[in-house]
Amino acid sequence: MLDGFDGKLTTTKWAKITKTSADTALRDIQDLINKNVLVKVGESKKGASYEIRLGE
Repeated sequence: MLDGFDGKLTTTKWAKITKTSADTALRDIQDLINKNVLVKVGESKKGASYEIRLGE
């Protein structure tokens, strides 16, 4: 699904990709973080982006 995705994944981008509200996109991302699929990069709420967690 993310083949050719360019740049950082943000809540706004995820909402556009999935055609959902920003609230739903944030819940999706939080769920993926809890499942250790994504990791948050950056500390500020507006500046947060997410990356796929690579195997450790």
